Amino acid sequence: MEILLNPIIVSVVLLCALCILRVNVLLAIIISSIAAGICAGMPIDKIMHTFISGMGGNSETALSYILLGAFAAAMTHTGLAPILAKKISNIICGNKYILILIITIIAIFSQNLIPVHIAFIPILIPPLLHVMNKLKIDRRSVACALAFGLKTPYIMIPAGFGLIFQGLIAENLTQNGIPISVSEIWKSNWFLGVAMLTGLLIAVFWTYKKTREYQNLGVCESISAEENEELKFNKNHYLTLFAAVATLAVQLWTNSLPLGALVGLTVIFGTGAIDHKKMDKLMNEGIGLMGYVAFVMLVAAGFALVLKETGGIDSLVHSASAFMNGSKLLASTIMLAIGLFITMGIGTSFGTIPILAVLFVPICIKMGFSVPATVIMISAAAALGDAGSPASDTTLGPTSGLNADGQHNHIIDTCIPTFLHYNIPLIIFAVLATYIF
Repeated sequence: MEILLNPIIVSVVLLCALCILRVNVLLAIIISSIAAGICAGMPIDKIMHTFISGMGGNSETALSYILLGAFAAAMTHTGLAPILAKKISNIICGNKYILILIITIIAIFSQNLIPVHIAFIPILIPPLLHVMNKLKIDRRSVACALAFGLKTPYIMIPAGFGLIFQGLIAENLTQNGIPISVSEIWKSNWFLGVAMLTGLLIAVFWTYKKTREYQNLGVCESISAEENEELKFNKNHYLTLFAAVATLAVQLWTNSLPLGALVGLTVIFGTGAIDHKKMDKLMNEGIGLMGYVAFVMLVAAGFALVLKETGGIDSLVHSASAFMNGSKLLASTIMLAIGLFITMGIGTSFGTIPILAVLFVPICIKMGFSVPATVIMISAAAALGDAGSPASDTTLGPTSGLNADGQHNHIIDTCIPTFLHYNIPLIIFAVLATYIF
């Protein structure tokens, strides 16, 4: 009974329930934060103070999303996005699976080759909605494809965001008694990549393979009217592409995404690709595109700090340890369940690694897990919930693009499909790893 009243359990279950009942994600996170604090006996003023002070943890991310949203709006106004969409449309030759494959590859590149994360989604996906509508693609399959591309690369490829994720795992395992280098992480984590690929194939070729009808609304109407027009590259398009390259170069050089986006906007307005008189309009559009995602990330950081301050994470692990009884199967299942709850609440795989390593490494050593099995367990426990969490950019990003015409629900069409198709395979493969590795 004690474990059921744990602040982590109560708040995360409440968060998921509120989201399924279509309560706004922003409000659901705030309500769940208050519930977690009350369960832990924290005074309401302390809960709110902790929550607000914790919001600063994602301030750089939030600023990045708003500036990148403005950059995406600027690229759309130059007419570059429809040209890219039409070129992709010509390549696919009416085959929906080729379109989904291209979107998946672009999403993978956004994590490793050109690490812009979800910034490409509001630029590229809305102009492609018209093509998806013509092919009658179930957008849930595209949401799963985008989530795969945003999540799998950092789990198994040691480059871009993957280098950060695997570096955190290596650093925290070493600090907690298992010396290991970053170069050794991917040699174990490829197994989790197979799990993610399994989930993607099931989603695209089985669960959501049937056609689904959508109306041409909003952005699709304007693209539909222009689809027969001859679209050619002009000077402004080349300047916009140069701005995109400058954004990437500055980001890689300074390791600052907000600065990169700012440089990109400066190039676009400074070179006259877009009249500077439209600056206010584009900033407002950028906030409209990504501002909501940015605010959700801010409140998610506040929620994370409240969860940490309740002390519920330690007590959850302590209570769960009593049920392990020396069984690797039970131990791995319980640890993965804890990782799922923590990441579902916090909404970030990267932020949970230090917490999970401190709690799980001693258990893995005690249970006799091999080093590769321990790496897989920590990686899977951290990644669980990232796909499926209402507060994760892995789900918020795809929704921001697929819902550009108001026909794609964040919870029903993104969170639930990605939760089922990725978290279940990750759990199964991670448990198997304790016996295989």
